[in-house]
Amino acid sequence: MANHNQLGQWGESFAAQYLEGLGYRIVARNYRVGKAEIDLIVQKSPKVLVVVEVKTRSSKDFGPPQTFVTPAKIKILTKAAHAYIRSGGHQDLEARFDIIAILRDGPETTLEHLEDAFYPF
Repeated sequence: MANHNQLGQWGESFAAQYLEGLGYRIVARNYRVGKAEIDLIVQKSPKVLVVVEVKTRSSKDFGPPQTFVTPAKIKILTKAAHAYIRSGGHQDLEARFDIIAILRDGPETTLEHLEDAFYPF
């Protein structure tokens, strides 16, 4: 497995542990529909599903991790979230889109949780 894939999997696990520590319940990990994948789907409130995109980087050389969530990625995440909501009978729930940006630069790790990071279009 390539190093960037290992870093990404580590970041998703790190983000899941962080969210569980805040009282979120992990509903789904790596939910796939077609070519789209949602890293984490979590729930804290019984009325809100949170779709979480995790971006993990080992350097800020090309910008903060969250800048890699492009408009095209947002569109893919939105379609995947709609598919998840329809398939699971969750139409009565609100959906929120968060980004967790993790920078693991040598021995230091920083995590930034951006709630309501974007709105579907």
